[in-house]
Amino acid sequence: MAGGRFTSFIVLAGMRTGSNFLEANLNQFPDLKSYGELFNPHFVGGPKYDDVLGVTLKAREKDPEVLLDRIRAAKVGVVPGFRFFHDHDPRILAKCLNDPACAKVILSRNPLDSYVSRKIAGETGQWKLTNEKHRKSAKVAFDAAEFEVHLATTQGFLLHLQSALQASGQTAFYIHYDDLHSLEVLNGLARFIGSSHQVAALDLDLKRQNPADLREKVSNYEDMVVALAGMDFLNLSRSPNFEPRRGAGVPQFIGADAARLLYLPIRGGPVEAVQDWLARHEGGMVEDLTTGFNQKTLKAWRAERPGNLSFAVVRHPVARAHAVFCDLIVSAERGGFRETRAAILKNYNIGVPKAGPGGADYGIEEHRKAFGQFLKFLKANLGDQTGMKVEPVWASQSAVLEGAASVALPMLVIREAELAASLAHIEELRGLGGQALGSTLPQDRPFRLAEVYDADIEARCRDIYRGDYQQFGFGDWAG
Repeated sequence: MAGGRFTSFIVLAGMRTGSNFLEANLNQFPDLKSYGELFNPHFVGGPKYDDVLGVTLKAREKDPEVLLDRIRAAKVGVVPGFRFFHDHDPRILAKCLNDPACAKVILSRNPLDSYVSRKIAGETGQWKLTNEKHRKSAKVAFDAAEFEVHLATTQGFLLHLQSALQASGQTAFYIHYDDLHSLEVLNGLARFIGSSHQVAALDLDLKRQNPADLREKVSNYEDMVVALAGMDFLNLSRSPNFEPRRGAGVPQFIGADAARLLYLPIRGGPVEAVQDWLARHEGGMVEDLTTGFNQKTLKAWRAERPGNLSFAVVRHPVARAHAVFCDLIVSAERGGFRETRAAILKNYNIGVPKAGPGGADYGIEEHRKAFGQFLKFLKANLGDQTGMKVEPVWASQSAVLEGAASVALPMLVIREAELAASLAHIEELRGLGGQALGSTLPQDRPFRLAEVYDADIEARCRDIYRGDYQQFGFGDWAG
C-alpha cells in the first residue's frame, strides 16, 4: 500500500520523450496508477476515451479540478497521477505546482531527438509501436526555424517548472529518456512517489520506434549540423538550468540587411504587407530578407549594422480579433491549425460549419453570433479559464511585445492606421527611396468586419484587450 507525503503525482514531459513507456512501467506497481493525458485540450486520458471515471471533456473544461478530485478518490491505497505537457490545461499546472502533496516527475529528452522523432511520427502516422514487424520509418527534413521554436518551447516550460518549484521550496524527481530502461531508476522513482513495492523487470511492450542514428533519419543531415553549430546552447537536455530568453519569437523576426531595419511581426496583424514593403527595399523579393534568426545570429546581425532600427506594427484589437476569427476559425483551410480549430468548435459552441463557409445556412447573422461566441472564448482563454493554451495569433499584442523586448526592444511601435505615414518617415530617416505600401486591411471572408461591427463587439474587445487599448492608445474601431 502506498503511503507517505504524496497523494498524487504529475509526470511533466513533452511529446516524444518516452512518457508512454514510463507510464506503462509505473502502472506495474499495484499502489500507483497513471491515467494518461488527463488534461490534453483535445481529449481526456487518451484519444480513444470519451471520459475518465465519468468525467467528460466538456465537464473537465468547465471545472478541471473535478477530474483531479475524482482520480484521488478512485482507489484507496493507490497514488494516482497523469502525464502533462506544456500545452495542457494551465489551470491544473498551477494547481499541482502549488501543491506539496503532488509529486513532480520531470521527464526530459535531448530536444533534437524529440524534434526528429515527432517529425517522423507525423510523417508515418505511427505514434506507438508494440510489434517490431509493424515498424514504419521515414527520413525527414530538418528545419532550423522550426527547431528553434521547439527548443524555445521546451526550455520555457522547464524554466517555468524550475522557477515554480524553487519559489515554493519543493523539489522534483528528474528522469532522462536515456534512463527509462534502468530498472533501478524506475524502482527509485516509485519509492519517491510513495510505492511500497518494487518490480523485478521492465514492461517492454512498447518499443523504441526510431533506433537509428540521426544521419539515417534526417535527409539534410549536413545542413542540420551547420545550423546547430550556430545555435548557442550547451547540454540542454540534461538540466533545467537554461538561459532566460523566453517567449521572444526570435525566429519570426525579419531583417532588411541594406536598409538596417528589423521588423518584429505580431501575428494577426499586417505582417505580409510590411514584409512586402521591406522586400522592395532589398531587391524586390521576400527571399532577399533575412529570417530564421536565433538569439546568437540576431545579436551578430545587429552588431554588424550599427544604427539599425527595430519596429513593430499593432492592429486595432477588434480588427485583429475578427481577422483571426475569419482566417483560422471560420475558414477550414489552415491545415496547421486544424486540430486547434476542431477543439475550439467542439468545446466552445462556436457555430461555424466544420467544413468552412459556403452554404446558405451560414449568413451574416450566423457569422455575427459565432464571432460573439469566439470573443467569449477569447475572454476565457486569456483569463486562464480554459484548457487551451493562449495562441500567439490572439495573445494580447502588449504581451507579445513584452516577450520580444527581452531580446529586441522596438524603437517604434506603429498603429496600423498610421502605417503608411510611419513607414514613409522611416524611409526619410534611412534615406531610402519611397515605396508604396499595399493595403494592410484584412480581407475578411465571408463577411467584412464593417458588416457585423457594433457597440457590443467594441465593448467586449475592449474588455478582453484592455491592456492593448491602454498601451497603444486605441479608440473605438472606425473602419
